[in-house]
Amino acid sequence: MHLGVVYGAETVYLLKERPPRASAAGTALVTDIGVRLPAHLTASGRAILAHLPEAQVRALYPRPGDLITRTGRGPRSLAELLDLLAADRARGWSEETELVSEGLRSVGTAVFDHHGHPVAALSTTWRRHYAPHDPERVREELGRAAARLTSAVSGRAPGAG
Repeated sequence: MHLGVVYGAETVYLLKERPPRASAAGTALVTDIGVRLPAHLTASGRAILAHLPEAQVRALYPRPGDLITRTGRGPRSLAELLDLLAADRARGWSEETELVSEGLRSVGTAVFDHHGHPVAALSTTWRRHYAPHDPERVREELGRAAARLTSAVSGRAPGAG
């Protein structure tokens, strides 16, 4: 699991926890503490971007060339990114498949402050074709963890009391 924040148009990873049984010979993740990746490609970055005002997202990506790719996949225009963010916001979580690294899939959920603004996101990554992971269960667990962290910082989800 990762804890990340958006700094400018990048996701910055602050914490990374790996299960003790994870094999050192397994798929190497590019994420680590301090690593920066394009926010529009990461599940955690998109989970945060989805809850920012549209004007703020537009300010982060003022030129078409700002939407770079790592694997040849991902949004190519601001309109496409805004559509993805709207879908992420509506369902309450974000997902990326092979946008950061070939063969990997990630899910992210935002953490909110006391104003209901996104301040961080939790995400998890696994091999795309790894059958033991039920994506729905992963999303539910991640959502519960993000809700606990939101509560721990005296935050509230948007629209909540």
